[in-house]
Amino acid sequence: MPVEKVFLFFANPNNLPRIKLAAPPMRPGIANRDGLAGVSSEIVTSFRLFPFLPLRAQWIALITEFEWNHHFADIQKKGPFKRFRHRHEMSAEMRDGVTGTVVRDNIEYDAGFGVLGDVANKLFIAPSLRKTFEYRQKMLEKLLG
Repeated sequence: MPVEKVFLFFANPNNLPRIKLAAPPMRPGIANRDGLAGVSSEIVTSFRLFPFLPLRAQWIALITEFEWNHHFADIQKKGPFKRFRHRHEMSAEMRDGVTGTVVRDNIEYDAGFGVLGDVANKLFIAPSLRKTFEYRQKMLEKLLG
């Protein structure tokens, strides 16, 4: 699929629940009249603190960078981490004579809470992030072909 179509999919905050493990309630902040995100858009969602408990916590992401058909980045404005930054990059790539789009994610975060946060990261956070992005990859292939 061309970069332009993949980027457009990601630029629409209403598509986020379609590529999340559990479709969370969302209230996207919209940057333009087309309903697409851009710099200073806020995406408000919630997540389960622990998979085995029904308790949910709010997460607000703020888009800080946005370059059409190339990348966008968001930071956690409010949420569970001391610091969280996520950069989504898209580029055209040819494999076996077919041009498609490669989506790369660069995530930098600090769980906070010192040694306790390090343990939580090893046992829960890192495996959960890995599982989330594995699921997202499968859904992207299914939704975008």
